[in-house]
Amino acid sequence: MSSGVAARRDAKKLVRSPSGLRMVPEHRAFGSPFGLEEPQWVPDKECPRCMQCDAKFDFITRKHHCRRCGRCFCDRCCSQKVSLRRMCFVDPVRQCAECALVSHKEAEFYDKQLKVLLSGATFLVTFGNSEKPETMVCRLSNNQRYLFLDGDSHYEIEIAHISTVQILTDGVPPGERDIRADTGLRRSLLGPEGGNTRATGMFLQYTVPGAEGVAQLQLTAGEDGNASRRQAAAWLVAMHKAAKLLYESRDQ
Repeated sequence: MSSGVAARRDAKKLVRSPSGLRMVPEHRAFGSPFGLEEPQWVPDKECPRCMQCDAKFDFITRKHHCRRCGRCFCDRCCSQKVSLRRMCFVDPVRQCAECALVSHKEAEFYDKQLKVLLSGATFLVTFGNSEKPETMVCRLSNNQRYLFLDGDSHYEIEIAHISTVQILTDGVPPGERDIRADTGLRRSLLGPEGGNTRATGMFLQYTVPGAEGVAQLQLTAGEDGNASRRQAAAWLVAMHKAAKLLYESRDQ
C-alpha cells in the first residue's frame, strides 16, 4: 500500500454539527466500521414532556436532546456529559442516563482495547484449508477499517467484509456454538468472558471483493514465550470486544 493511499485513508477533518464538534474521516468511505451515525433529534413540537420522567417543559424546565439517542429530556434526566467516540465527538456530549451508561462501557474499548488491536500480536495464521500455518503479525489499521497480516507476505482484510468471528478456546474446534446473526456478523458464545476457558485463537470468515464464496482463516497463539502469548491473548480479548461493537453497528 502506497503512502499516498494510506494518508488518504487516515485523513480527518473537523466539522460542526448541532450536537458539537466532530473529528470525522475526510472521505466518508474510510470511516470506522465501529462508528455510529448521529441520530435524528425528536422534533421539539413532538415532545412537550420529558421522555423519562414526564415533566412538562416550560420556561423553567428546559428540554435537552440526548446526543446518542436523539430523544428529549429535562436537565435532571439528561445532565451527564460523556465521551462519545463512536460518533467522533471531540468533547464529551450531553446524554441521557441510559445512553451515558452504554458510552461509559464503550470507553474501555477506546481507552484500552483499541490500542492493543493497533499494536498487534503474533499468531500462526492458517488460510483456508492449508495445513501449513505462517507466522504473521496481525493488527488493526489506523483507520480501523482493515486487519493487516504481515509475514513473508502481506494481507488486508476489510473489517466490514468479515461475516464470522469465533474466539477459539481450549478443546473447542472451529464452528461449534456460533450465534446466529441476521445482520451478517456472527460472534462466538465462547470468549474470554465465558468462565475459566482460555482463548487460544480466532476463526474468521470473510468475503473478498471480486471472488465467489467465503474465505476463512484461523489465528493461533504460538508457544514462543509467555510475553508473546500474553500479548496474543490480550489481542484476542480486544478483538472479541470489537466484534461486539461491529455487530451492534450493523444492527443500528
